[in-house]
Amino acid sequence: MGFSKDGMMVGSSAMVGWIGKKGLAHVKQFSLLGKTPSQVVADQGFLESKDHDHIVLVQQAKIYLAFRLRFPSPLKQQQVLLAFGSAIPVNDRLTEHQDKMSMTFDFSTGSSSGSSYPDGLKRTHGALNLFAWGVLLPIGAIVARYCRRWDPLWFYLHGGIQFVGFILGLAGIVAGVSLYSKIQADVPAHRGLGIFVLVLAILQILAFFLRPKKDTKYRRYWNWYHHWVGRLALFFAAINIVLGIKVGGAGNSWKVGYGFNLAILLVTIITLEVLLWTRWKNNSSSTPAY
Repeated sequence: MGFSKDGMMVGSSAMVGWIGKKGLAHVKQFSLLGKTPSQVVADQGFLESKDHDHIVLVQQAKIYLAFRLRFPSPLKQQQVLLAFGSAIPVNDRLTEHQDKMSMTFDFSTGSSSGSSYPDGLKRTHGALNLFAWGVLLPIGAIVARYCRRWDPLWFYLHGGIQFVGFILGLAGIVAGVSLYSKIQADVPAHRGLGIFVLVLAILQILAFFLRPKKDTKYRRYWNWYHHWVGRLALFFAAINIVLGIKVGGAGNSWKVGYGFNLAILLVTIITLEVLLWTRWKNNSSSTPAY
């Protein structure tokens, strides 16, 4: 249970309780200086307490933690962090928690209100970008490559899907910028890839308005540019989604969900590619030679 000045983990102090391998109860204060085990320091922090006032009790799957703290003045509204994990600390080294939440507790009335920020903002950032770059934009690219026989319907489908995907992806990036300004996350690779993918997406939008006519000699080079820049953007976007799930500690549900989505896209692409090459081969063999 952490006490924070701004609702964030970093910079707060927490009381952590657990039952050791020998069945002994442990309660210690930890100073949460960062998000790595080496930055979570035992027996440090700004909370004042006495060890004999602490109690840890486990009943079946529930753990109860009781402690007494002293503050220089009566508390009113206080940002409180709650988190739990299943691993027993070894040498006072805490592992990453399995779940967490933050809330504002009013000690004068005994009421509390849950706080989803910035966790809610982090989920919004991830969901928008995963849906845009992991679902919509790949589908738009699939339509452009394998649905050319539906002319001109494929063109309007491709353009519409890519436009919606770009808007949602841009909204996700805006949420990411807001999240970064709030928590100052140290994720240079994730941010760098995100900026790179955004630049590629903007170049694709600009290329749409600069598209030469079909009968010009420059159209072939434009097609090469448009196809490969789009594929490059989707490739690095997929890498960044995986990286974002990892650095954001999104959990197994996000990993399984995106993995399942990626598997469906890959199977679909492989199947359509085989059918496309088969059709091209049959058309070539059926063309009479002169």
